[in-house]
Amino acid sequence: MKRRDALRSLALITGGLVLVPSCDFSKEDILAAYKNLQITPSLKQLLAGIADTIIPPGNIKGAADLSVQDFILVMVNDCVDENGQQAFMKGLQAFEGFSKKTSGKNFSKLTKEEKENLILSGLSTEEENEKDIRSFLETTKRFTIQGFMLSEYIQTEVKPYSLIPGDYKGEVLIADIKTERING
Repeated sequence: MKRRDALRSLALITGGLVLVPSCDFSKEDILAAYKNLQITPSLKQLLAGIADTIIPPGNIKGAADLSVQDFILVMVNDCVDENGQQAFMKGLQAFEGFSKKTSGKNFSKLTKEEKENLILSGLSTEEENEKDIRSFLETTKRFTIQGFMLSEYIQTEVKPYSLIPGDYKGEVLIADIKTERING
């Protein structure tokens, strides 16, 4: 009885070992949520790093803490025309190469100051072969700021939104005024 179990286990292990070389683990899956973009998890992580460099965490949360990269991808996927989407994808895919060419390192291995300088140089580049980088960074910057300012965290905790201008108080000491309110 034990010999049968051993032979069965050996057959399963041998079959598994035969199938393992045929499996391709090198390709990254493309995220299906963005049907017009070919986004992989590593590109999404790179975009999060760029957004977090544009709005870093400090006293309040940063862009990556609020998942602004998801907002950027949804906006590009749904609201940007096909030419803009292609330019965004070319710039996103070429950004790592731009980082290596400009600073000699991958973007993730750069210090905070080097990341800021890299993004500033990408936004101000005038070279024809880097126009996709500039277009990508301009789009990313615009949607990062928009997504950050429209996030639930900003609208509820940092600058609370009130639909009505608020209560009327005739006499108020300046020292008693609380946080700034955005009125609609």
